[in-house]
Amino acid sequence: MKTAATVIFISGDVDAGFATAIVDGLQPNPSFSFKTSKESFDLSLNRYGITDTKASGNVTHFVDASGVNQVSVLVLKKYEPPILACAISEVLSSLEGEDTSTMPSLIFPFLVDSSKLKLERKKSFDGSIYGIQVGPQTDTIQALASRHVKAPSSMQIHHEPLACVLQLVRVLKTPSFILIGQSGQDKTRMDDFEIICEIGESLASATSMQFVKEKVTWNPTKVSKEPKNQPWRALYG
Repeated sequence: MKTAATVIFISGDVDAGFATAIVDGLQPNPSFSFKTSKESFDLSLNRYGITDTKASGNVTHFVDASGVNQVSVLVLKKYEPPILACAISEVLSSLEGEDTSTMPSLIFPFLVDSSKLKLERKKSFDGSIYGIQVGPQTDTIQALASRHVKAPSSMQIHHEPLACVLQLVRVLKTPSFILIGQSGQDKTRMDDFEIICEIGESLASATSMQFVKEKVTWNPTKVSKEPKNQPWRALYG
């Protein structure tokens, strides 16, 4: 899959409204002559023994005046585990191509219910967004790392898309930065819309884009809670 050198990868979006909010809010910076182009993808999962499902989604490219993709926003359709892990793995493989040295800088934004992030110590940080850097450092990743508090190593993740992404990029050692916004916190902190906007503004700042709040329509979808003790959870450690 041909993308820009910087890819914003939204995967396993449990609440589809988050992906829509980020994609709608991210806009070309008026200082640059970026145009947009869109495409969809369907990647075979046959090598994982999955023949009736493909890894599907869409990509929005921000293209400069020379026709070069400067930023790509990739949204993977929602999949349930264990197909989720196969779909993410296949997309990452398609981004890598034949030459591992050309792997783009990957940014994974997440909005996760705070009940699915277990922290042993909270007193050192009273905010709503954490960052995790994985693999080689690039200018884009360095810009994000300097802006966000590093997630503590003691953090326990009980959110399948996030846990899956973190496991895969660590194994592949891809240049990645994971942004984790906590939703559903007490009302003395930022509400979910504010967290989404802060994530969007951070993405825009690191990629020479702009995030326009007025373009965002936030209509979160309620989802049913899953049983915690499902066998496939062991796949993610």
